[in-house]
Order: sequence, then C-alpha cells, then structure tokens
Amino acid sequence: MNKFLKIKNFVEKRVKIISIITVIIFICIGFYVISWRSPKSFPDQILISIEKGENLSQIANSFKEKNVIRSSFWLKTFIILWGGERNVVAGDYYFPTAISVFKVAKIIHNGEFGLIARKITIPEGASSIEIAKILKKKLPNFNDKDFVSKVLDNNYEGYLFPDTYFLTLNVKTNEIILMMRENFTRQIQKYQKDILKSGKSLNEIVIMASIIEGEANGSLKSKRIVSGILWRRLSIGMPLQVDAPFKYYNGKNSYTLTKKDLEEDQQYNTYKNKGLPPTAITNPGIDSLRAAIAPTRTKYLYFLSDKKGNMYYSETFKGHKKNRGLYLN
Repeated sequence: MNKFLKIKNFVEKRVKIISIITVIIFICIGFYVISWRSPKSFPDQILISIEKGENLSQIANSFKEKNVIRSSFWLKTFIILWGGERNVVAGDYYFPTAISVFKVAKIIHNGEFGLIARKITIPEGASSIEIAKILKKKLPNFNDKDFVSKVLDNNYEGYLFPDTYFLTLNVKTNEIILMMRENFTRQIQKYQKDILKSGKSLNEIVIMASIIEGEANGSLKSKRIVSGILWRRLSIGMPLQVDAPFKYYNGKNSYTLTKKDLEEDQQYNTYKNKGLPPTAITNPGIDSLRAAIAPTRTKYLYFLSDKKGNMYYSETFKGHKKNRGLYLN
C-alpha cells in the first residue's frame, strides 16, 4: 500500500512539474507572440540610426515608432541583460528582413551594422534625375529629390561621372555627389592640355559632350563626326537643331516631338535658340568627352540616326531630307 502511495505521489509530482513547465512554455510563447517577435508591419529594408549620447529609452522608443519591434520594454530589458545601454554601439543599422526583439538587442549591442556595400552602375548619358532613380532602387533610405535638387542648384549636371560605384546603405547625398564629381575630375585630368588647345572652356566641352551622348551611337568614330558637325554649326551661327535637350526638359524624343515643341520659346530648345544650352543635359562618358574635345572635321552639316542606332550624314539639307525619307519612314 505504501508502495502504491509512493508511486502515486511520484506521478502526481511529475504531472505537476510537467504542468508547470507547460504553463511556462505557453507563457513564453505568449510573450514571444505578443512582445518578442517582429511586428507584422515591419518595414522593408529599413535603415535606423542610433546617435551618440542617446539614452536607452530614446533608442527603444525610436525602434518601436519605426515598427522594428513590438515592445520598447523588452528591447530595454534585453539590452540591459546584454550589458546595459553603455554597451549599445552608435551608428546606422540595416535590417533587410523582420527579426525578433531579442535579435535586435543583440545586433545593436554587438554593433552588427549589416552595411555591406552595394555595386551600383551609372550608365553613360544618364541625367541627374535618371541617376537618382537608379540610386533610389538600390538604397532604401536614399533621398532622390534632395539629390536632384543639390545637383541642379549647384550646376553639377554633366560633372557626375558615369561609372560603377560601391555604396553602403547609409551613404549621404553629399558624399555620392562628391564621389562622382571627384571621379569626373580624375577622368578629365589627362585631357586638360587638349582642352586648352581646343579653345573651348571645360563647361562648353561638358555641355557639348552631354548632347553628343544623346545624339550619336556608342562608337567613338560616330561621336567625333557628330561633334565636328555640331561645332561647325556653332561656328557658322547656325542653331544646333538637336532633339536630345527636349528629353531633358520635357521627356520627349525625336519620335514624339511635335511642331509645337519645336516652336516653344524655351532655353533648351536648340531650334529656336543659337548656341549651346545653358547646362549639360546628361552626364557624359569619357568617349563623348573625348569627341567634344577632339572632333572629326568633315564637310557634313547634317546627321541622323535610325531606330537601330545607324548613323547617316549629308552635306546639304536636300541630302538630309533624302536620308530622312530613306531611313526614318
């Protein structure tokens, strides 16, 4: 009988222990579901900054306000368990996917910023607006409007060298602009003597190169021929009469321009105005810059390219009209 009671007591104790453990597990699961796991509205690819001198409450509240965590209390608790707010590393943290508050605490305690540089290629002939769109797709916190505004306000269009860059997600607008401008300076440096010999200013070269980028196909030979034609037009007082600037200010190309567009009194309208446009219209690559510096002299005064990018030239307007009928219709 005593043996039976002992077994009964043992079983009851085991059941009680198991029940307590089960309750604890359910409580933990409840905590996880309610407070520890990531919010449903966790933002996609968010970048959060922890400034030097911020206290624990400010940090926790900032993460909660941005929907990275459900509970500021549990973030503070885990940070304290990890060593306290003095061990939180200030800086910019990138969260590509949703994670628990426990992992968030661990990341900011260890200073695991997650900022791996991204490879971003800026194509030749991209305007500042087009560059901003490319950067916006690659850098979640990038301010495209600020970028374009700073480029235009400081007259940097044309001086942002198209190239492949490796940028971290916390890179600032000014840093990107400076990086691209410094690259331009390095690339153009070897041609300084040629620019002086050309008799043109650097700004004139850049503006012309930006037009060549939009008017000629990709070969250096074609670009130099087009450059020679355009410089010749300027020298005889003829309007440039090119379509590329229209894309810059109204988004239209040779195939969508109307007669009204060509008659519009606008500073980038090279049919109405003689001389170069007031600014560059794209950010040209090195071949277009080289073509603007060293054009090929020919007797041609007209050119056109078909939809496949093939170039055709003529010395007279009559020959140009003939080419239009042959290759554009």
